[in-house]
Amino acid sequence: MATLRQLEYLVAVVDTGSFTRAAELLHVTQPALSHQVRALESGLGGALLERLPRTVRPTPLGRAVLPHARAALADAERLRAAARRTVGLEEGELEVGTVHSIALGLLPPVLRAWRKLHPGVRVRLREYPHADELRAATAAGQGDLAVGPVPAAWDGPVRELGVEEFALVLPPDDPLADPPGGVLPLAALADRDWVHYAPGHGLAEVLDGACARAGFRPRPAVRTEQTAAAPVLAAAGLGPALVPATVLPPGLDAAVLRPDPPIHRPLAAYTRTRPDRLTTAFAELLAARARP
Repeated sequence: MATLRQLEYLVAVVDTGSFTRAAELLHVTQPALSHQVRALESGLGGALLERLPRTVRPTPLGRAVLPHARAALADAERLRAAARRTVGLEEGELEVGTVHSIALGLLPPVLRAWRKLHPGVRVRLREYPHADELRAATAAGQGDLAVGPVPAAWDGPVRELGVEEFALVLPPDDPLADPPGGVLPLAALADRDWVHYAPGHGLAEVLDGACARAGFRPRPAVRTEQTAAAPVLAAAGLGPALVPATVLPPGLDAAVLRPDPPIHRPLAAYTRTRPDRLTTAFAELLAARARP
């Protein structure tokens, strides 16, 4: 199997017409260069160079091999250049896994800022309905960075991002739409039918857990798989909804209240191994934007 070093030595000898000049150009000793060329010839099964009194020229086998050697060296240089550009945050692709609510709320302004800072770096999003699915996919090697609820028993690096705050959404004409200070005890909605989330959706567990702590179980009036649909359905009068505050659409005709007690969940960015420079830069921007 030919190595890149052997191919580089072959091309240098052909281009300079001399083992001595090629060795000087590559800053190696002539015996070392000659040894590598002989090893390449042995591996390919024949002489590649004809040694003449005043010059060196390729044999027919050498002429056949030479274009492929040049192409391999050019490919290697392009690979090194691409790596340098990625390390320099000029080009590349970053794969980010997240849950639906964060893809709707936290990430869009971060992605917009990232695009302005690093227009040559593409971002691919992988979205999951539940934090457990995000964690499992990340552990299985999908994505460079996961952004979601803090994972339990995670072995890799974890960077905390703060908390995701939740709000209650009611139609504007609801009798409870204007409580003192805009704060409504969750227990005040115990007798209501709720805009709930589909089974397997991570926010279904958040709602069920919050209501259980308030002493009741929410009755679903409707279940949705789409996080963005919950506040719209609540505003339309189908029942109260508990939604991440960051996903509330601008201009929503609804009463948006703070639950009592407050409901939130910690968020984090995490990776399987020590992140590279590209992933680290995105996580730093995310942390700066996520915290108040």
